[in-house]
Amino acid sequence: MDGMAVFCKEDRGSLPLIVQGDGSVLLDVHAPGAEEARAALMPFAGLEKSPEHIHTYRISPLSLWNAASAGLDAGAVASALDRYSRYELPDGLLEAFTGIIERFGKLRLRPAGDSLLLECADSAVYAQVEAAPPLKNAPRPAENSFLIRPEERGTVKWELIKLGWPVRDEAPLVSGEPLELGLREGRALSGLPFALRDYQAEAVKAVLGGGGAGGGYGVVALPCGAGKTMVGMAMMAALKTSTLVLTANSMSVRQWMDELLDKTTLTREQIAEFSGSSKSVAPVTIATYQILTWRRKQDGGFPHFKLFRARPWGLIVYDEAHLLPAPVFRITAELQAVRRLGLTATLVREDGAEDAVFCLVGPKRYDVPWKVLERKGWIAEAFCVEVSVPLPENLKIPYTMAEKREKYRMASENPLKIGIVKELVQTHPDDRILVIGQYLRQLEETARALEAPLITGKTSVTGREQVYGAFRRGEARVIVVSRVSNFAVDLPDASMAIQISGSFGSRQEEAQRLGRIIRPKQRSSYFYTLVSRHTAEEDFALKRRQFLSEQGYKYSSMRIPAPPGGGD
Repeated sequence: MDGMAVFCKEDRGSLPLIVQGDGSVLLDVHAPGAEEARAALMPFAGLEKSPEHIHTYRISPLSLWNAASAGLDAGAVASALDRYSRYELPDGLLEAFTGIIERFGKLRLRPAGDSLLLECADSAVYAQVEAAPPLKNAPRPAENSFLIRPEERGTVKWELIKLGWPVRDEAPLVSGEPLELGLREGRALSGLPFALRDYQAEAVKAVLGGGGAGGGYGVVALPCGAGKTMVGMAMMAALKTSTLVLTANSMSVRQWMDELLDKTTLTREQIAEFSGSSKSVAPVTIATYQILTWRRKQDGGFPHFKLFRARPWGLIVYDEAHLLPAPVFRITAELQAVRRLGLTATLVREDGAEDAVFCLVGPKRYDVPWKVLERKGWIAEAFCVEVSVPLPENLKIPYTMAEKREKYRMASENPLKIGIVKELVQTHPDDRILVIGQYLRQLEETARALEAPLITGKTSVTGREQVYGAFRRGEARVIVVSRVSNFAVDLPDASMAIQISGSFGSRQEEAQRLGRIIRPKQRSSYFYTLVSRHTAEEDFALKRRQFLSEQGYKYSSMRIPAPPGGGD
């Protein structure tokens, strides 16, 4: 492999990477040069797992095509691997990379008047793609080419990449309406010290890239509490253009508005909320996915999609990008000329649509292992404990006879959990505690037992803000919350969470709930999950732990004995 670093075998023994023939790359985090190797991997490999000692990266066709779009070729990829590899690279790896990367550029998309021209490099490629649904009836102005409408830009790219043919998109990105804004570096308007952290600045740089076809869009994955909103604001300040922010719920809308006013030079008049109560639009407009996907009847149109064309946006920020609903995927496919930023703690989606986020919002441009940020003090250390709770004797026969879904609910609502919650609250007198659950009746009973305030989907925005405010001020040490707390709840002093029930095996929810308590603070955090023993809840709990275990979090176990005479 010409131009690659050359090592004798004895020199390689302490190098950090183990490159395997299936495209996986293992990173020994304790080896010399591990951080340099991590930086070298980032442009062409995706982080899959990051437990204590060995992190796993995956080189896939999509990750190689993303690298190719940024100007890397197979030789550069293989050279980076060889430089840090403990062993010689597997036979045929360079050839495999070359074959995959050479597919990028066989299809080129470029402007053609008011339309876009998709050109195929040769007749063989043309024959493979001409039957793709968005191309079947497209005009064919010249040999091996198709004329497509601008609004079909994303759909065409998405369909073709599923066929194994990535498109080199050379159509320019729009600049959008100019907007002068900057960050209040040094001190926020609130008077608190403020500066962009190094990894936040690196994330913005990674998304912007060189601009043009190779940059200006992509996804940043950072754990909850690591300041994803700051990445969005820094991107806005770098581009200085009108921005549409889409986020998970009304609480998140308020938090974005507060952060923008506190940490940027934007004024209140330059920021608008597009919601059920307010349909105003300003140079920076913040809306929820729910309002955008509302429609009068199930088979009707989406009247609020007009927001996407209300101004010449230069940037769209997709907060909690892993939540993108299918209708927003469709409109996003039309918006390929606008710079796009996706922000998420984890791109895990239970429907498996991660690739749609990558292709339509943009590839994952930046991520950092959770434990790396923990070691640097940017997020709090967290201890995870699974508490095994017996099922009461009087529920065992009804549980056995119940349907599958009802079994999960019975196990989740195990009444013995409430007593365990009370004991945990009493044994952690100095912690600010969130009790989180799925089922309203269980939450109401728990709140009464703890004499704690309760927040559910029925609680008004004003009511939620009052409870969260009391929690922040220390007036309420414990609050009970439903799944509405999974996203966009800024409670930096929360240091303990007790999960009494959840959404079946949702790994994404597990990550979000841990995220509520790992914002940086002067103390460690505790994450307790209560699981009914010998029930369906155990199976789902195992799946929920999967993501956090892959991020390096260890679970310890606590077994609650059965009541006297209750069996086990």
